[in-house]
Amino acid sequence: MSDKRIFLSPPHMEGNELEQVHSVFESNYIAPAGPHIERFERRMAGYTGFAHCVALNSGTAAIHLGLRLLGIRPGDLVIASTLTFIASISPALWLGAEPLFVDCDARTWTMDPDLLEQALGTARAEGRRVGAVVPTDLYGQSADYDRIRAVCGQFDVPVLADSAEALGALYQGRPAGRGACVAAYSFNGNKIVTCSGGGMLATNDADLADHARKLSQQAREQAVHYEHTEIGYNYRMSNVCAAIGLGQIDVLDRRVSRRREIFARYVALLSDVPGISFMPEAHYGQSSRWLTVILLDPEQFAASPEQVRLALEQENIESRPVWKPMHCQPVFAGARHVGGSVAESLFARGLCLPSGTAMDKKDIERVASIIRECAA
Repeated sequence: MSDKRIFLSPPHMEGNELEQVHSVFESNYIAPAGPHIERFERRMAGYTGFAHCVALNSGTAAIHLGLRLLGIRPGDLVIASTLTFIASISPALWLGAEPLFVDCDARTWTMDPDLLEQALGTARAEGRRVGAVVPTDLYGQSADYDRIRAVCGQFDVPVLADSAEALGALYQGRPAGRGACVAAYSFNGNKIVTCSGGGMLATNDADLADHARKLSQQAREQAVHYEHTEIGYNYRMSNVCAAIGLGQIDVLDRRVSRRREIFARYVALLSDVPGISFMPEAHYGQSSRWLTVILLDPEQFAASPEQVRLALEQENIESRPVWKPMHCQPVFAGARHVGGSVAESLFARGLCLPSGTAMDKKDIERVASIIRECAA
């Protein structure tokens, strides 16, 4: 086993992150509030094209606040992508809503707009209120926002874009998430840029942003004493994390370019191997290629994704299965879903490969050579 561990998507610090953190210590704004938070919010607003951004302690918090402020209430349906991480939908259940999962389009791996229309039509026929639709931007690829918004517009349902995995991606030339009523981004340690942890709620609605900021700080009213008229949360981002984010956002475009280079290198090294294919890029946008994902055809490739994962792990290399669809998760046993076979197939055949931007040529070649050996 090699001594050098290759992680799936580790943090990569190379900008002026340390300088920004030093400035926090010098100013003594170590407590959660501080000027770096406002600067980071402005930078994110400028990058994403949203009028308002609210820095939070996680992408999950952004989804939770977004759903609450879109008016989700007990008994509502919230429609979400089935091929996603659980944080896309769990906040809806905290608010008393019921999930309804929609399969993905095999050409993009993101929410299928036709199946979404079917789900919304069925809900209307049943007299069920749909509080929101939450499409996931998967592995750095944007969902088809224009089609999803057009469908949702027919039913007067707002869209909350789960763009946690897609900062830096483009849809029709627009930044990922742009066009939704609310977008949620993540700065978790494995994301393309990170604050060690953290998230961002983005919207063009000034009142919604102001209310989100208030709720993220325990819903304290403007008074000398602590006054509360509603229940809030401890969701605000720390000033230290915001400082790291400021350093990271400076290199975001470079990080996207490097992830796409890594993807292209894997394609060059593995595309000739029978039974291996790669996550497609949607015709409507440019993926950030947050993670490079391969599919293995069991009729052509000699090993299963799990066998390949174990072979890589034996050589101290981290890889990971594709997300297990939400409608297949034990916690959602019995939940309603429309379609599902595409997501199930991707889960059965898919494997996420190491894609960290600090990887060098030898690292990529080392991963690819082990996969090629598994094909023999």
